[in-house]
Amino acid sequence: MVKENETITIVDEEGNEHLMTVLFTYDNEERKTSYVFFYSEENPDEVFAMRYKDSGELEEIEDPDEYAEVEEVFNAYQEDPKIQEIKEEA
Repeated sequence: MVKENETITIVDEEGNEHLMTVLFTYDNEERKTSYVFFYSEENPDEVFAMRYKDSGELEEIEDPDEYAEVEEVFNAYQEDPKIQEIKEEA
């Protein structure tokens, strides 16, 4: 299981490795799917999301409906009052 503030390595299409920091994870019971939201320290304002399996394997989200749902989860996360407090303190 991936935990908040852990780092993960993402390999891009050219085979380059990028160290990313986990922002949070989300489990969708209906889809029986887990998601991880992450960012790079160089660009913390750009957050990415991918499906992840217990084995640690990551998969891109290609289904538009699934992506829209994940985007809603991220938007709700950003609107959380606790998150807003942290942003204001930074």
